[in-house]
Amino acid sequence: MDIAPNFSASETRTSSNAGVAKEKLDTDYQSFLTLLIAQVSNQNPLEPMDSTVFVSQLAQLTQVEQSIVTNSNLERIDARLSNVEALSDVQLIGRDVTVPTDRIELRDGRAALSYTLSKDADSVVVSIRAADGTILHEALGQPGAGRTTHVVTWNGRDLEGLPVPDGVFEVVVDARDSEGKPVGYETVANTRVEELTFRGGQTMLVLRNGTEAYAGSVTSVR
Repeated sequence: MDIAPNFSASETRTSSNAGVAKEKLDTDYQSFLTLLIAQVSNQNPLEPMDSTVFVSQLAQLTQVEQSIVTNSNLERIDARLSNVEALSDVQLIGRDVTVPTDRIELRDGRAALSYTLSKDADSVVVSIRAADGTILHEALGQPGAGRTTHVVTWNGRDLEGLPVPDGVFEVVVDARDSEGKPVGYETVANTRVEELTFRGGQTMLVLRNGTEAYAGSVTSVR
């Protein structure tokens, strides 16, 4: 897998941001010098200008230039640290990870997932559905307190007790509060990392369940 071009592109984008600021400062600096020369050339010899003002303005421009240079260096360091982090993420390829996802994998007739409610709920129904929306499995979840992790397992059989071929299925949690209003939730499940991709300076994991996840969202690795 060739990941070097992505790193170079990241550094190029970072450098260009600092370059734009530097070009703007150069323009302002040239304008300042032009104005200074014009005012000095046309000043009244009997009432010379106070040079303190110009020295102060020049000092401010110099400080801005130093800040831009410092930011540019920091951006380069940040880009290189990001590259190092991305290289470490390469080790995730081929590993089983737990990530937030609404897809569950049925393998060898077994599947498991976890869900966490955003707040307390009075009723919870967890359903596993095929690609066409058909409900294959449905179970009453544990309402309990919000932000508590609950585990749901599936033996790979549909509502009629027939075995379902291994595959990837959608998980839907219908949680309701005491007033019947929907309660938010997050589901996590295990899958395998097949490859990495880089987007917007972030490392994305391409997963076996057909989805993608940020590398930083991994909660466990096997």
